[in-house]
Amino acid sequence: MLPMDCHTHTKISPDGTGTVQQLCDRAAELGLPVLAVTEHVEMNRFFSQAHYGIQPRNEWEVFSHAAVLEQSLETLTAAKEQAVQQGVTFLCGMEMGQPNADFGLSESVVKDVRLDFVIASLHELLEQPDFFCLDYRQESILALLEDYFSQLYDICRWGKFDVLGHLTYPLRYIEGEAGIPVELSPYEEQIRACFRALIANGCGIELNASGFRQKYGKPFPTLEYLQMYRELGGEILTFGSDAHCAEDLGKGIADGVQLAKAAGFTNACYFVKRKPVFLTI
Repeated sequence: MLPMDCHTHTKISPDGTGTVQQLCDRAAELGLPVLAVTEHVEMNRFFSQAHYGIQPRNEWEVFSHAAVLEQSLETLTAAKEQAVQQGVTFLCGMEMGQPNADFGLSESVVKDVRLDFVIASLHELLEQPDFFCLDYRQESILALLEDYFSQLYDICRWGKFDVLGHLTYPLRYIEGEAGIPVELSPYEEQIRACFRALIANGCGIELNASGFRQKYGKPFPTLEYLQMYRELGGEILTFGSDAHCAEDLGKGIADGVQLAKAAGFTNACYFVKRKPVFLTI
């Protein structure tokens, strides 16, 4: 049985489809005991476009994520009772993108008492479009990744969240979509520093299984970085499919569990009211 899916989206996220009820129905069908819905809330576009006085750089740059968050929290809170009746432990979460855009604002947002679970992610460098949108034939990949892990370290030192999302996210597009191989060894000290900061702050990481079903073909992160995190003393590990539709719920998590066991993990984790709950895998 799959232990959990702690990274999912519905149509409340700008790039999601389907409804909360469809996710819950699918979780019950799969016998999935724990489900967290974690809609995108991009902190560098939290307020209206007029507030920032800038134009979107592409069709995916949606503003007013404050409204996305409020709609999500209202919908998820209302769905909890029905999910329990379906045998699903339903968690009210969010995926906070770019908290480093405004750490003060981000800290105030994560204090909402309706939240069970907060993922922190870095989808784009400050002053850059999402990694999804970059033309890697025109970019210095070395410089991009140095900046990525530097900004990720700032987020890990801040540490007002529960787990760090998809550690190696840029590889989804650099390797998976653009087909450009990347050697991560030049960034290993930066990655270690991220892990140490997470552990010191009582935060964890997720094993994001979405890469298994995408062109990249591997999870975020891969075995060697799960092992590094574990060897440094990391214990908090969640599993997420990063599903943006009900059909992808739970996909890749069984493979992710086997990978986690190979890295030395015996427990997985989910969060209720921002407190970790451990279960054996």
